[in-house]
Amino acid sequence: MNYRHAYHAGNFADVLKHSVLVGLIEALKQKATPFCYIDTHAGSGRYDLRGEEALKTGEHADGVLRLLEATRLPAALHVYLNLVRALNAHRPAHDLSVYPGSPLIASLLMRENDRAQLCELQPDECARLRELFRGDARVAVHERDGYAALKAMLPPKEKRGLVLIDPPFEAQDSEFRVIEAALAAARTRWPNGVYAIWYPIKLRQHLQPFYRWLKTSGFTKVLAAELLLHPDNSALRLNGTGMVVVNAPWKFDQQLEELLPVLTQHMAQGRFGQHGVEWIVGE
Repeated sequence: MNYRHAYHAGNFADVLKHSVLVGLIEALKQKATPFCYIDTHAGSGRYDLRGEEALKTGEHADGVLRLLEATRLPAALHVYLNLVRALNAHRPAHDLSVYPGSPLIASLLMRENDRAQLCELQPDECARLRELFRGDARVAVHERDGYAALKAMLPPKEKRGLVLIDPPFEAQDSEFRVIEAALAAARTRWPNGVYAIWYPIKLRQHLQPFYRWLKTSGFTKVLAAELLLHPDNSALRLNGTGMVVVNAPWKFDQQLEELLPVLTQHMAQGRFGQHGVEWIVGE
């Protein structure tokens, strides 16, 4: 794979993904018993917004940077921004150099008895991930294919937790078929786990088979949230982004209905910006 998330760190898709991730982890923390966080495509965990890759695209300027002066934010978005700011406490108030990936965000929210299993297939990315969590006994890093790893990791000993599936989608729409197979296998091993799947939106027609599959997957609660900046009719650019949450926590749809309008307001790049929250199965 040639994909490197450093080019896209902190963009509008990350903002949606990471604010949803924060909401899910905070929901898991409502119970005192420990949980397990599993990340199938963990990346390096931490990104330099002053690095060559991020500066080449500048995508974070239309993502996380747009939120730095925002006020009256939904709880999950407020917590997310506070985490980002804390990692940049050495810089001026409206300037960022460090952006956390999903594993780092999860680790900053986890309690002492919670646990994380992080999978990353690219050796150099995995090496940076291991260095980032060196000395953190709660976190295990695995240089392996995350889809395959689910067979060995599910169910976790904690019996409760979250799996984040966040692939690079280099295979484009065929990646959805791989996700479907992974979810089908995961359901047989851990039907009550929470699964969060990130996906890009380019052509709407590529999403429809995935949604149809989810309706017949056997899962009883499947929630989708989408943020669109452009019409979903071009395969040549990232028009929007979405998150599917399987076995969404109680009232999580209400959290998303508070979150999405705020993101649309701040992320919009024109008059087309829109969002949606939909129960694909259940509720």
